[in-house]
Amino acid sequence: MSAPATQWSSRFVFLMASIGSAVGLGNLWRFPFYTGQNGGSAFVLIYLAAVALVAYPILMSEFAVGRHRGRSAIGSVRQMALDAGRPARWSIVAYICLFGAFTVLTTYSVIAGQVLAFALMSFAGEFVGTASSTVASSPSLYDGATSAVLWHTLFMLISIGVVSAGLRAGIERVVTVLMPLFFVMLAMLCVYSLVNGAAAEAFTYLFEPDFSAITPGVFLAALGQAFFSLGVGGGLMITYGSFLSREENIGKNAAIIAGSDTLVAVVAGLMIFPIVFAFGLDPASGAGLIFEAIPVVFADMPGGAFIGGLFFFLAFIAALTTSIAILVALATVGEEQMGLSRTVSACLFGAAAWIIGTASVSVDGLAGWLDFLSGSLFVPLGGLLIAVFVGWVAPLSAIREELHNTGQGLFAFWRYAMRFLAPLAVVLILILGFDEKFDLF
Repeated sequence: MSAPATQWSSRFVFLMASIGSAVGLGNLWRFPFYTGQNGGSAFVLIYLAAVALVAYPILMSEFAVGRHRGRSAIGSVRQMALDAGRPARWSIVAYICLFGAFTVLTTYSVIAGQVLAFALMSFAGEFVGTASSTVASSPSLYDGATSAVLWHTLFMLISIGVVSAGLRAGIERVVTVLMPLFFVMLAMLCVYSLVNGAAAEAFTYLFEPDFSAITPGVFLAALGQAFFSLGVGGGLMITYGSFLSREENIGKNAAIIAGSDTLVAVVAGLMIFPIVFAFGLDPASGAGLIFEAIPVVFADMPGGAFIGGLFFFLAFIAALTTSIAILVALATVGEEQMGLSRTVSACLFGAAAWIIGTASVSVDGLAGWLDFLSGSLFVPLGGLLIAVFVGWVAPLSAIREELHNTGQGLFAFWRYAMRFLAPLAVVLILILGFDEKFDLF
């Protein structure tokens, strides 16, 4: 018997879509360079603990909320609140989550468009013989604000097209092809970097514990990266959970997704750091290296034009699967709450994100503010509210029903994490974000 059209057609498809949603650009360069800026292996150890203790329980909660009512993020939270005898205005939790995800999409699409352009330029050999200081100004396919808007437009059109095609014909078809390809390419690039780069130095940097490097700042940075890496707090996993069969084990599937996302982040470090160390680059220089030094470094290596193209195409896949998840969550709200068709809803939200993203290209400082609003305010605030809602408001019987095939020990840990650990951790993330922006302390 086939699954209903409003459900994932198989567990494999659900896992590919959810892993694709979690695995984004942040895994491929935010994690490696956060590692570089925060003490290497010390950061990795705290990051792994934070994924297990904070991000994983929130991921389980989002799947449980979505599957329990099978509606959009807003509809699921609202109905669960009513089931608990609480006011429908608790749906503000989902509104904040989705607004944060929408804000992410506005600038994410601009960066993803640049990634796509750099993939094509790398394959064409445009970076061969180019100095890293001139990369930003020399390529013919990405040479200014106009090009940025055009590539941003192309990426958004691709995302809208996939979501408009629906769950089976669009999202499932894309993720079942692109995510296995993503893992194959990631493994190939990792092996290439380890063979041609400074592998021993990279392993030492990533995995040799240096507890003297642990500071409160490193702790909070690792906590924040774990939280954002899994994509929780944006309502995306509530939406994906609404398509999930009731036979599926949420705890087990969430563990696979969290583990896969973490594995991608670590392997990305093994893909980038051997090259960084082999060519004498500064591992703490930040993500700017991706669009400056890395294209030139790859171009000067054996088969580098092709390898560089694969690297940026890998990043494009990660960006697209995350963008699709955000747009699906938004489009589902348009269908359910506004009575729109899937295509009209996807176009509406996609166009709104495109307009703001286009403005961020030309308005100085806007991109930075959008990044702050999403990464340091609305997404972590959404995660905090989800933790509070599930831990203190939602009917425990409803959550227990969704986690019925979760062992008693894991359920007890999940309950404690959602009521105490996760809210405290997210509050710390919020404080850190505001301190970095406004120098409060």
